[in-house]
Amino acid sequence: MTRSDFRYAHHPNDVKKYTTEDLREHFLIPNIFVENEITLTYTMYDRYIAGGAFPVSKALRLEAIDELKAENFLDRRELGIINVGGKGKVTVDGEVYEIGHREALYIGRGNKEVIFEATEEQPYFYLNSTPAHTAYPVKKVTRKEAEVVELGDSKYSNKRVINKLLVNSVIETCQLQMGMTELHEGNVWNTMPPHTHERRMEVYFYFDLEEGQTISHFMGQPEETRHIFMKNHQAVISPEWSIHAGAGTSNYTFIWGMAGENLDYSDMDKVSVDGLK
Repeated sequence: MTRSDFRYAHHPNDVKKYTTEDLREHFLIPNIFVENEITLTYTMYDRYIAGGAFPVSKALRLEAIDELKAENFLDRRELGIINVGGKGKVTVDGEVYEIGHREALYIGRGNKEVIFEATEEQPYFYLNSTPAHTAYPVKKVTRKEAEVVELGDSKYSNKRVINKLLVNSVIETCQLQMGMTELHEGNVWNTMPPHTHERRMEVYFYFDLEEGQTISHFMGQPEETRHIFMKNHQAVISPEWSIHAGAGTSNYTFIWGMAGENLDYSDMDKVSVDGLK
């Protein structure tokens, strides 16, 4: 079963007036993994789709949702998958790919059938999808094949490892870019100092958060910030005009997904920490 949700885009002047409930309704994706279902959220920000496939006792077939007006989900789209659980299987038009913990799979435009299955372990398949102008090959990317960058400093509580998995320096994609950032123990800030990039939007998915702990995700224009408290296995939509940073009550890992006008990871408009309001 494939379940979908729809979100509009928002003007930043309107968001300034939003209550806590409004912010959570429009930007938070609270239920990524539902047993034996595929859950998808379609946002008008670059027509991005984020969601999860959680096959427990049966295989799950990815179906085209109403918003796509297509016979197959990938008729005009590309798909990125990162498994944040145990080893699982993804079958793409009859070809089986075993995807282990924190491994990724890229599926290009035009593939007809995508099926998610559990093995002797329990996978949690996190999904991101964007419109695609051409077809690129299906490719699995392991942790060893990722481009790895160390950033931050424990002095500022933001020492972290960035694993670039489905990015243009590793594989060919149309516009989808995905990676995973791991915080060192004792470090809680991600993407700090923060930035915006009006050429792209992002979705953040938080996981590996210790039970009973929380993350405060910061968003909004630099001079008019807001926050959303989040739990493990939740995602948040970040508009192109918004900063996207977070601080947890313990360390955690998050997956960033991007889409927009270019594939340049370093294309960002930096914001000084002491300039935030």
